[in-house]
Amino acid sequence: MANDSTQQLLEKAQAAAEAARHLADQAQAYSEQLAQTAAAATAHGLGGGAIDPVVFRLAIFALAVFVGYYVVWSVTPALHTPLMSVTNAISSVIVVGALLSVGVEASSAADTGATWARWFGFVALILASVNIFGGFLVTERMLSMYKKKG
Repeated sequence: MANDSTQQLLEKAQAAAEAARHLADQAQAYSEQLAQTAAAATAHGLGGGAIDPVVFRLAIFALAVFVGYYVVWSVTPALHTPLMSVTNAISSVIVVGALLSVGVEASSAADTGATWARWFGFVALILASVNIFGGFLVTERMLSMYKKKG
């Protein structure tokens, strides 16, 4: 009787070992298939299947617009003045970059890239200056609400 029980346990252990070996073989096959897929995807990404940089940057810009919109419009009025001061600080960095862009000198008459950089730099300089000036006006107006009238 003990011999039959031992024999059954041995058969069950062998069956479990065989099932584990089968699962290990399947896992090995899946990992090899995954490695081949990853290698193919990498080769495709490095080859002709890459995303156009203009489309990539445009997508980042669109996401930044949505994030900025939801961040600014969800701010309570009590936090508006600190937000404006941070916006003014960011705009001042934009002014520095725009001034550098406006100062680009064309190396030749056919260099239209420098001409575009100067024009876009000029537009950025004007818009950032308006943003800074408007930010100071709004901040001054909000601070004047807390002054005593008398």
